[in-house]
Amino acid sequence: MHNFLYNFYPILIEIYITANICLLLMYGVFLSTFPNFGYPLLGKNFTLLTLLILSFSLILIFRHIPLSIIGLDNFLINDLFTYYTKLILILSTIGWFCLSSKYFVSEKVNNYELWILILLSVVAMLTILQSYDLLTIYLAIEFQSLIFYILASINRTSEFSTESGLKYFVLGAFSSAFLLWGSSIIYGLTGLTNLNDLSKFFAGFLLNENLFSHNLVIGFIFILVALLFKLSAAPFHIWSPDVYEGAPLIITAFFSILPKFAIVGLLFRFLLYTFYDLLLFWQSIILFSTLLSIFIGTFGAFAQYKWKRFLAYSSINHIGFILLAMLNGDLEGVSSVIFYLIVYIIMMLGIFAFVINTKIHSYPAFYQVRYLSELNGLAKYNPFLALVVTILLFSMAGIPPMAGFFSKLFVLLIALQVNSFGISLSAIIISCIACFYYIRLIKGMYFEPSFNDWKIIEPMNKLSSLVLGVAGILTLFIFVDVEVISAISLVMAIPLLY
Repeated sequence: MHNFLYNFYPILIEIYITANICLLLMYGVFLSTFPNFGYPLLGKNFTLLTLLILSFSLILIFRHIPLSIIGLDNFLINDLFTYYTKLILILSTIGWFCLSSKYFVSEKVNNYELWILILLSVVAMLTILQSYDLLTIYLAIEFQSLIFYILASINRTSEFSTESGLKYFVLGAFSSAFLLWGSSIIYGLTGLTNLNDLSKFFAGFLLNENLFSHNLVIGFIFILVALLFKLSAAPFHIWSPDVYEGAPLIITAFFSILPKFAIVGLLFRFLLYTFYDLLLFWQSIILFSTLLSIFIGTFGAFAQYKWKRFLAYSSINHIGFILLAMLNGDLEGVSSVIFYLIVYIIMMLGIFAFVINTKIHSYPAFYQVRYLSELNGLAKYNPFLALVVTILLFSMAGIPPMAGFFSKLFVLLIALQVNSFGISLSAIIISCIACFYYIRLIKGMYFEPSFNDWKIIEPMNKLSSLVLGVAGILTLFIFVDVEVISAISLVMAIPLLY
């Protein structure tokens, strides 16, 4: 009985959300096909019910007692890291929900299945964070990917959305094949799939000049490539600008904020726990991907004139800094990555709150902001909104005393500890170059004339303005609580390495 309870206690959140998904699915199918009620649209009902489920999930996590348990026949792990990451993931999902509530109404997206897919993807990401076996890693990532393919093409009337989903599916299938292939090679040579067993197997492992050693390295590379693809790190980033551009704007926000946190958490366990003894080998791969991500993310953003593609390349740049902190492979490196991810989520929620909810009047209706040049003259018409966006852009550029400056500073300090002077200097130089395209947007808001003599901006709804305001305040004043957030990040990092 105790074993049964210990197995299911860590996954109560997932069980709760899954049970509610089944109830929502039955409710949606029965009611939407009911002729006596006139086949009602259930978008508003499902929006409120989804918020209720996420709120109760957050309360359940708060009431959880964080235990260090390896359950379900060593397939899932629960510790302080998974406890806090679940908390951050649910909070981020609620923040994203605040941005999406009015968007789906204005865009007339009435598919109640959309909210079921969102909840299923949350379950998939929570499972990824707890995965402790190559089998559960593959199944959880595939579960998440299949949902994302549908979400990317959820707008059935848009050919761009269909193209986005198709591109994501074709390229995602390659990464899934690499993940399965690498797992098969490692299992075929070692007979092991559990991460704990593999970490013991690779303890003191040396790269010998034999076929066994080389094949293990090939399997490891295949899995690492698949994870870097899911993270949209260069040179495996080609899919992200096209998918972000074609998907609906709110789905683009979902892709750029939430999955990265889950995949980075999995990457921690994979690199810093299971394959730590291959540190000198995977450091060179991460170093190469870091340099390319920072370089491509920065210079790729210069050529963009649409918001979605601009934010896609900006996220690739941030992924480069996240990977840079992993080079050290120690506790400080993990804590700095967690701190960077928290700041990244806050910044992206703020900037997407602005992009999603900024609509300019063009008779007879309002149209969504799509191009960067449409910000020109914003300070003249809405100075407070321009100020908040300026704070967020300064933070993304890493200008002190914004939160983005401290997150990049901690990452660079970690890189310097492992004598990565070349990559650190390159990151600093490229970050200085990246400041220009953020400052270019600020220059346009304050000093460039707008295309129209007068702009009418649609008022932002209360939930989105709350997210934008909180993101702006945290981004501006996070330096007050840097020590507190660093301490939380350190506590989260300890279970991964000890």
